[in-house]
Amino acid sequence: MITKEMKNAAEKAVESLKALGLTVGCAESCTGGLLAGTITSVSGASSVFECGIVSYSERIKSELLGMTREFINEYGVVSQEVSLKMAQGVIKLSGCDVGIGITGIAGPAGGTDEQPVGTVYVSVVYKNKEITKNLKLYEKGNFDRDTNRLLTVSYALKSIVDILKG
Repeated sequence: MITKEMKNAAEKAVESLKALGLTVGCAESCTGGLLAGTITSVSGASSVFECGIVSYSERIKSELLGMTREFINEYGVVSQEVSLKMAQGVIKLSGCDVGIGITGIAGPAGGTDEQPVGTVYVSVVYKNKEITKNLKLYEKGNFDRDTNRLLTVSYALKSIVDILKG
């Protein structure tokens, strides 16, 4: 389900990318393609959207996005390092200008004391700039899986606009 806020954020992101003649690609784990679906829900997104990869498994993160299993084991599949490598990997794979990597624990299961449900890392990379953040959604409320995914996508879309502004 794409909310009105997400649709508006996607329209702004697409408009910003179009204005600069740039393309975007995303590598998503816990959002399961929701970011790609939200971007492509915007009319004209085909001029800016390069690809979306749902890299749910460690194997796909490794084989498609260029990180070794040792790297994943060292940092953990839910980490800022992995989200950044996902963003960089989608740029390398597709040739897009802006890459987004998302990995996290949407819930309701899978959380631990160290990484509770709502631990979500989003990385956005453009040229030599990067934004990487742990959204720590658990600090904002006890959200369900859908809400965690929707909030993550909204943040990622806003981050595209932010990184392009400089």
